[in-house]
Amino acid sequence: MNSITKSTEMTTEKPQERNIEEWLWVGIPITLLTCILGYLIYKHAGSFTIQAFKDGFDSDLVFYLLVGIGAQLVDGSLGMGYGATATSFLLTLGVPPAVSSTSVHLSEMFTTGASAISHFKFKNINKKLFRTLLIPGVIGSIIGAYLLSDVIDGNVIKPYISAYMVVLGCIIVSKGIKKNNVKKPTKRLGVLAIFGGFMDAVGGGGWGPIVTSTLIGRGRDPRYTIGSVNAAEFAVAFASGVTFLLFEGINSWQVVLGLMVGGMIAAPFGAYLVNKVNRKPLMVIVGLLVIFLGLRVVLKAIL
Repeated sequence: MNSITKSTEMTTEKPQERNIEEWLWVGIPITLLTCILGYLIYKHAGSFTIQAFKDGFDSDLVFYLLVGIGAQLVDGSLGMGYGATATSFLLTLGVPPAVSSTSVHLSEMFTTGASAISHFKFKNINKKLFRTLLIPGVIGSIIGAYLLSDVIDGNVIKPYISAYMVVLGCIIVSKGIKKNNVKKPTKRLGVLAIFGGFMDAVGGGGWGPIVTSTLIGRGRDPRYTIGSVNAAEFAVAFASGVTFLLFEGINSWQVVLGLMVGGMIAAPFGAYLVNKVNRKPLMVIVGLLVIFLGLRVVLKAIL
């Protein structure tokens, strides 16, 4: 009788546990993003006129949309590349580092939220790894966003950020051509997450290339590493995005809107493709693209 009662309780508890888990992984991102979206509409309602939208479409809004789609497809399937790719393109267009990083991170608040939900739906997340990366990554991103918004002169560090993008591109390429490694224990995950979050906020990209590539390079399963790192990236991007909003504000809503909408459209496809695409050739292509764009800005600053 007791065994029957216990089995009955287990069957009745499982749907409740699933409902709670569903709310945590889906409800929290949607709630946070709804609040941010409401704040943006309230704060900048006067900017969204018909003429402003016409001017937006006359500018590079469609291009930003395509960049958002492409960057998110790469990021969702590789676990890296959204910030590095998008920021590299923005810097080559002459967008200042602070505006570029703000735009990327504000859009990433929404794209990473959609990506986290998608990876949860496709069961790509290692929850222990996710929890280990979460808080340190948030701390690093807040520090980096504050320094870039209120302390560091963006124009001065622009060539250095582009040089950092070249380094990121080299990391991505090296991971693409490297043979699979035997799994090794990864120590100091918190330090890795702090550094990844900090460099991501300052450089407008780097969470994936630093954290994902390190973990996969140590032999971790690509599917669960990418899903877990992308899920944690939502909190990292949200923390830095809010920090940028407080200190920097929005200076180019066309960039934010294009990247945001494009990334949200592509997020489910990226999560689906994580186990479908041949990652190594794609990593080499993305890495070479980031290197090219970064070198272009560096050489322009030198010459």
